[in-house]
Amino acid sequence: MAYNEFAKVYDIFMDNVPYEDWSKYVIDLLREYNIKDGLVADLGCGTGKLTEILSAAGYDMIGIDNSDEMLNIAMENKSPKSNTLYLNQDMREFELYGTVKAIISICDSMNYMTTKEDLLTVFKLANNYLDPKGIFIFDMNTEYKYKNIGDETIAENRDEGSFIWENYYYPEEMINEYDLTLFIKNPSDSYDKFVENHIQRAYSLETIKELINEAGMDFVASYDAFTKNPVRSDSERIYIIAREKGK
Repeated sequence: MAYNEFAKVYDIFMDNVPYEDWSKYVIDLLREYNIKDGLVADLGCGTGKLTEILSAAGYDMIGIDNSDEMLNIAMENKSPKSNTLYLNQDMREFELYGTVKAIISICDSMNYMTTKEDLLTVFKLANNYLDPKGIFIFDMNTEYKYKNIGDETIAENRDEGSFIWENYYYPEEMINEYDLTLFIKNPSDSYDKFVENHIQRAYSLETIKELINEAGMDFVASYDAFTKNPVRSDSERIYIIAREKGK
């Protein structure tokens, strides 16, 4: 599910996300594998916040997202010095002009792959477009997080708009569903109502490892998010590092 109307207020309501800290963590991981510059693709780049930080850090970025609305905002916010190429593509079908040193996917974009087949497809594409021994870094929300969110409702009200976020978790399918109701201020100072539905899926670490191997990559590491610590039973977000085996 692409972010449509929510794209208009996404950065407003997501201003609690510490993009600078997240990007520093990703950059440190990239540099650990000697990726200090060159082409890097960002799958599910959204409004390009993290993409542009990496661009400013010296990487030649390619931002990929299937939401026109998100990419329009990314283009509007793009620095004049940035050389980021933004592509409107579904990550299950993305195409690049050649290979890249690394691929990243941050802020649980991989959880939107709600079948093993879709997740495997993305992994195979990542493997195909990575340089030999290239690195794929991505994060995922865990089942622990979804279970603890459970059936919960979150609401927030601001001058620019309001939202109601209703969460439902279905443990047998490991599916998490968000019903998002938005009230966005229009030029006449009244509010338009929009409704979006988002579905994510949790995957066990063992399943992720199996799919990485099936895609032809090597599983390298998994961390409790923003640390170098092993994944815990109560980790809410984890980072995975996979490597292309060598073409």
